[in-house]
Amino acid sequence: MSEVRIRPRQVLVLIIVFIFVLMMVHRNGKHTCQGPEYLQAMYSQSQANKLPKIYAITPTYARPAQKAELTRLSHLFMLVPNLHWIIIEDSNTTTSLVRNVLLRAGLEKRFTQLNIKTPTEFKIKGKDPNWIKPRGVEQRNLALAWLRAHADVDHHAVVFFMDDDNSYSVELFAEMMKIKPGRVGVWPVGLVGGLMVEKPLLDEDNKVIGFNAAWRPERPFPIDMAAFAISLDLFIKYPQAVFSYEVQRGYQESEILRHLATRDQLQPLANNCRDVLVWHTRTEKTKLSSEEALIKQGKRSDEGMQV
Repeated sequence: MSEVRIRPRQVLVLIIVFIFVLMMVHRNGKHTCQGPEYLQAMYSQSQANKLPKIYAITPTYARPAQKAELTRLSHLFMLVPNLHWIIIEDSNTTTSLVRNVLLRAGLEKRFTQLNIKTPTEFKIKGKDPNWIKPRGVEQRNLALAWLRAHADVDHHAVVFFMDDDNSYSVELFAEMMKIKPGRVGVWPVGLVGGLMVEKPLLDEDNKVIGFNAAWRPERPFPIDMAAFAISLDLFIKYPQAVFSYEVQRGYQESEILRHLATRDQLQPLANNCRDVLVWHTRTEKTKLSSEEALIKQGKRSDEGMQV
């Protein structure tokens, strides 16, 4: 039997090939995405640093379902690489419960946790003593103040008011990345306003000419908070754009948009407003009658836990 000899040059070539294969496997395992095309494109653009940042503003408040709803949203942030979450608690301090949700999702460098309490006094001009201040006004305005002070205004970014009880498709955030500077992206929202879907109405040139809203259609912008996202440069250009207690219920969307854009600046997205990628869902009020009975006995089912 003849003896097979491997020359040093052959060994070197084999080592180089082996190292190259390892590098390719590592690169593919780390950066590729096996999801739908829009998600693959998102990750591809993220590697090239071409994605606009999306600032998602979420007011939240303590309630039994808070952690569950924030956990659901945090899983979206795991999938969208360019999201920065500004989460504002309606409380006198930030809480460990909210922070733990963010950290557990691996979002250490991708969130800003703020807090401000909604005032309880009823000193707004002309308001009935039984009038309740709407949630989210103080919190969203604090987030806008943070953005104007800290956001990188030299790079295109998008601002989205992301309530914690809605249901969002990841594809919606891929659509937001198409929003141009100086524009407001709009799209349909499912299960809102007494309709299966509220949506912008477009003409043959795909320009927004109206809305199909059934509730208060006379509003300047009769759409839901989840129905639009705004180019960051508009908030920098118009620092007076904030939410207000001085407007009627259901007019907060119109209040913020009237400062920033006309209908001509609305950019229809989601397949020219034919696809529904967000739903105005609400969590059923948690029933805790058995828990209340335990509390009367000085006990709790969640003793030492964050549920």
